[in-house]
Amino acid sequence: MPRTPVPPSTATATTPAGPRSLTRSIGVGGGTLLTLSCVTPASSLFVLVPPLFGDLGTGTALTITLAVLLCVGVAFCYSELGTLVPSAGGEYAMVTTVANRFAGWLTFMLSVIVILVVPPIIAIGVADYLAAAVAIDPSVAGAIVMLAATVMGLLNLRSNAWITGIFLVIELVAIFVVALLGFTHTSQSPAVLVKPSLGTGGIGPIAVIAGLAVALFVVQGFSTAVYLAEEMREPRRTVVRTVFWTLGVSALVILVPVVAITLAVPDAAALAGLDLTALVTSWSNSGVGVAISLCIAAAIVNAVIVMVIQNSRVLFASARDRAWPEPVNRVMSVVGRRYGSPWVATLVTGLSEAVLCFVPVDTLNGVTGVAVVALYLSVAAAALGARRAAHRKPHVWRMPAWPVVPVLAVAALVYILVEQSALDLGITAGVLLVAALYWWGYLRRRPERWVVTVPQD
Repeated sequence: MPRTPVPPSTATATTPAGPRSLTRSIGVGGGTLLTLSCVTPASSLFVLVPPLFGDLGTGTALTITLAVLLCVGVAFCYSELGTLVPSAGGEYAMVTTVANRFAGWLTFMLSVIVILVVPPIIAIGVADYLAAAVAIDPSVAGAIVMLAATVMGLLNLRSNAWITGIFLVIELVAIFVVALLGFTHTSQSPAVLVKPSLGTGGIGPIAVIAGLAVALFVVQGFSTAVYLAEEMREPRRTVVRTVFWTLGVSALVILVPVVAITLAVPDAAALAGLDLTALVTSWSNSGVGVAISLCIAAAIVNAVIVMVIQNSRVLFASARDRAWPEPVNRVMSVVGRRYGSPWVATLVTGLSEAVLCFVPVDTLNGVTGVAVVALYLSVAAAALGARRAAHRKPHVWRMPAWPVVPVLAVAALVYILVEQSALDLGITAGVLLVAALYWWGYLRRRPERWVVTVPQD
């Protein structure tokens, strides 16, 4: 894949002769398996949804539905920019190319928040579901999962697509069983789905809007397609299909059991502090409960494998685009010749997240939601500038109803963002402030640094 030289003063440029390009080896099927695995329907359902039930009660399904509708607009933006800038850098490469280097740098730091915090949180959760078979400290269990996922991440994407596909089938079976049991034990009217309540009181629209940040995180894995765009054959066709297939399937397999659970509990108060494994056991027997728990554990492992793959590509791309001092860039942009994976970036990513399993990260849960919303906001805003003369290329997929779609997405995301807690917003702003200081003190004065690489066929 030869690259066309571009002057350093622009947002894009070629890579030095040293780093190798990633190999285009996957199509819609493999890309969908990997991106759908990143949504991890079972992990979202059993790890991320219970806190939503605790906050939103019977309004959880409505909130997730609203999040899916918003994600459709965001997916249009990701698809257009993902084919315009098919880079392993994902959001930051797209924003840098369309906007400017500083905006791309802040976008990169938002992605760093997500990629560092989310995998350890998900991995630690495996201990609760392995308890049906073996008792293990959550931090130790999380670290073991992270290390195993790191080893898997060193393989090529074709191998990982099939491996994660097997895990995906297992978790889909678990979700089907939960949904089936729930619908056969319904005790509430479907009307509760559109009248949010929790215990003694109703849930107001402000609470639903605030909950959209976590709900967006529940279904956000479709964005992984743009991280893999550099390794997809015919990205103009493959990226958009992968994005929408992933979003559609994930919305279905998450929403259906959420509705089933909501209708099956005896009352809205039962959704507070909900233990889904115990609920499944009460609907069936202990054997089914244990089987579902082990399927959830497998889903968590699957999620972490895909996250390591995705996150290592972001670190690889940042080094290839010379975001760091040269010795760091040279090492992090190494691509293995046998498997075609960025093995150094994979090791650094996976080992760092294994260490974080021993650090309390509960306070960062809300920050992750803020970072996801801010990432979507940066992509939607960048999509407004994607049709300037410099970006009129024949291989780019174009969304319908532009610019209405990105304008509505920006407005909705801004509204959701301002409804988040001051603490979460403040922590995120603090990270961005440190990133801005690094920019002004190091990157801004070096135009040869932070030059986004866009591979071309």
